[in-house]
Amino acid sequence: MSERAEDCLAREFNEEVGLSIEIGKFLFACEFIQPPLHSIELFFEVFSLNDQLRIGSDPEPGGPSIIQAVKFMAWNEIEKLPASQRHGIFKYLDHPSKITTISGYFKV
Repeated sequence: MSERAEDCLAREFNEEVGLSIEIGKFLFACEFIQPPLHSIELFFEVFSLNDQLRIGSDPEPGGPSIIQAVKFMAWNEIEKLPASQRHGIFKYLDHPSKITTISGYFKV
């Protein structure tokens, strides 16, 4: 099956956290390498079309869903998280709210 990145993103948001989204501009890409994982992540602006945030399912092959909780967080809450609990892209920012101001290809 062939699926555009934007269609996959909308489907994943719906499946994993119950949100219908509108997709904005492409922001940046991250290469994540932490054996045995190696992935390329594409980041887009997204806008929620509903407030139905819920724990969905992440049907990864060979195991149960890894999603245990979901919630919206304010920038100051993200900033207070230990670095080990934040996405690696935040090391390139002086404040989490600037996430939409960066572009390019990052290795995290």
